[in-house]
Amino acid sequence: MDTRTPEVPCGDLLQNAAETLLLEVEEHFRALTTTLNLRMEEMGSRIEDLQKNVDDLMTQAGIENSIKESAT
Repeated sequence: MDTRTPEVPCGDLLQNAAETLLLEVEEHFRALTTTLNLRMEEMGSRIEDLQKNVDDLMTQAGIENSIKESAT
């Protein structure tokens, strides 16, 4: 009984196509990961800016002192 893998017509061509597709998917995944990381950093920066602006507005409105006084 022969236990060798049977030859598949165009097997090399199919394997090359699969490897190429896998490399393309990997490249797109890396690009997507980079884009998401940059956007998350940008969003974090925007949230920090928003928090600073809210704190400044609360200070200007005198709300910050009222909150601190009622907490003590």
